[in-house]
Amino acid sequence: MTNQRVADRYAKSLLDMAVERKQLDVIKGDVDALVAMAGNRDLALLLSSPVVNPSKKKAIFAELLEKSGANELTKTFVDVLITKGREGDLLGILGAFDKQYKSLNKISTVKVTSAVALSAAELDAIKQQLVAGGKTEASVDIETKIDPSIIGGFILEFDGKVYDASVAYKLSELRKEIA
Repeated sequence: MTNQRVADRYAKSLLDMAVERKQLDVIKGDVDALVAMAGNRDLALLLSSPVVNPSKKKAIFAELLEKSGANELTKTFVDVLITKGREGDLLGILGAFDKQYKSLNKISTVKVTSAVALSAAELDAIKQQLVAGGKTEASVDIETKIDPSIIGGFILEFDGKVYDASVAYKLSELRKEIA
């Protein structure tokens, strides 16, 4: 379990260094690559293992980051994390970095859950409605999820708010009214 305060602080330091060196977009690419790598079960187990020597972890990550073409700042940052014994917090730190990056660049993240896959035009229409209504920033990052249990319609989640326009929700409300 990641300590959120620790994750936020490490993410902020990485973000600040990236901005200072004018390498923010490069570091964001490295962070996205690290998230993809950390999705590997074996690598996740390696990170959280207290048995594996930190020098071995450093060597493995140095090689992985070298092969992925990571920036020197990213390599140094991961090395420092492992040195300080915070490699178990890596995923939390990367998630916090992503949030801070989006906040800095005024990008809103909207989660759209629907019963069936939505077309690009439908997603674009949702995005335009949110921006036009002033509900989100001008730049919107949409994450989609398919959940057949909502029967139809969609559910929007952003800025800690949920807008449920699903058929399942409307049926539930109708049941409450009848009862």
